[in-house]
Amino acid sequence: MDERMRFVIRLKDGEAMASLCREFGIWRKTGYKIFERYEQCGLERLSDRTRRPFRYANQLPEQVEAAIVSAKREKPHWGARKIRERLLRRLPHAIRIPAASTIHAVLDRHGLVTSMGRRRSRAEPKERLCPKAFIPTSSGAPITRASFS
Repeated sequence: MDERMRFVIRLKDGEAMASLCREFGIWRKTGYKIFERYEQCGLERLSDRTRRPFRYANQLPEQVEAAIVSAKREKPHWGARKIRERLLRRLPHAIRIPAASTIHAVLDRHGLVTSMGRRRSRAEPKERLCPKAFIPTSSGAPITRASFS
């Protein structure tokens, strides 16, 4: 904010916009924007502004999110799919009910879901040939270990 104030003060003193912007290392478009904000609202507009969006396009309505959380608290053993079916029956058709994955995300955000962990499949042991096993030959007669000694 200090740099912006110095920029505006020097601009009001009569220095050229192009040379000031070059000196401060900003584009002229940015320089005009800073000066325009100062003229509209004064010094408070020269401070850093939040980059947070004003609204979230796909954010769930608070009532729907509250209904999801209350349904889970009423029936803790119910999952996202069953809660979705219950909401479809209870809420009016004008309200769009979110997908089961969204409901699960809401429950997870509120700490109402416990992860189950991964199920690991056990590998079955391979059949191993016994060292004393018979090895068939092309003649049909089995070869034993005694044949090799």
